[in-house]
Amino acid sequence: MSAILEVTNLHHRYGDVQALAGVSLSVGEGEFVALLGPNGAGKTTLVRSIVGLIKPTSGSVSVAGGDPARASVRQRLGVVQQDVGFPRTLTVAEVVEGAAARAGGDPGAAPRALDEMGLSDVRRRRASNLSGGQQQRLQLAMGLVADPVLLVLDEPTVGLDVSARRAFWATLAERRRRGTGILLTTHVVEEAAAVADRVVVMDGGRVVAEGTPDELRRFLPGRRISARTTLPVEAIRAVDEVVSATAANDKVVITALRAEPVVRVLLQLDNNLNDLEIAAPSLDEVLADLTSHRKKVAA
Repeated sequence: MSAILEVTNLHHRYGDVQALAGVSLSVGEGEFVALLGPNGAGKTTLVRSIVGLIKPTSGSVSVAGGDPARASVRQRLGVVQQDVGFPRTLTVAEVVEGAAARAGGDPGAAPRALDEMGLSDVRRRRASNLSGGQQQRLQLAMGLVADPVLLVLDEPTVGLDVSARRAFWATLAERRRRGTGILLTTHVVEEAAAVADRVVVMDGGRVVAEGTPDELRRFLPGRRISARTTLPVEAIRAVDEVVSATAANDKVVITALRAEPVVRVLLQLDNNLNDLEIAAPSLDEVLADLTSHRKKVAA
């Protein structure tokens, strides 16, 4: 898989603040990479460097072999931001046509992008009068109109209902089949896990973990067990390999290093054990664990 995006040892400072401290990552052709991390992790600075809005203090960014600081390279990028205002006087079609012109696209690119995002019926409406979900789709149409080699998405599903989200992910899946690389930043962690090939976790201006969603879940050992039982919580806590046990409503929730031996003991101690559920850690829990060091230090 050839790389569409290559970020190598990127550093950036804002005065005394080190926003990026040696970040390296890549996005391959047709690959979907989710960039996750808490506020202040450096994600925004990294994205602004990738799309050519700031020049990093040191290190390099390459998009399709070129420097995104150059206009000709930026034309090969599609960018969908979370909150962008639209001019009051421009229609939906005029907004997308303007994006096509700036990207040097062909005259038919704007109608195709509007159709792809289901906006053809509102093409003559003022862009500023669209609903929140329609404005998000308009943003994506602007990002897709140049047929980008790399699509950078910042919280792209905010304001979309369930059916619009499905259509959105289907559109991206088709673009990926055509070779577009995608870099997504989002706080909807489990949604990212469902669509991403690879997840990159940032904290403190660094990449602290990287891998497939399943690989990252293995960073946090243990299993969560929940069940209805007559056993007291104190007795469950005494079972080997139980890390914690708490009562929640009419159930007990157990964190265990391994589920199987704990479940065997519970069944031996309580013949009426029922509603047993076993789950691996969620990616949300993994992310919280990987990025919790600053809280631990502060405590």
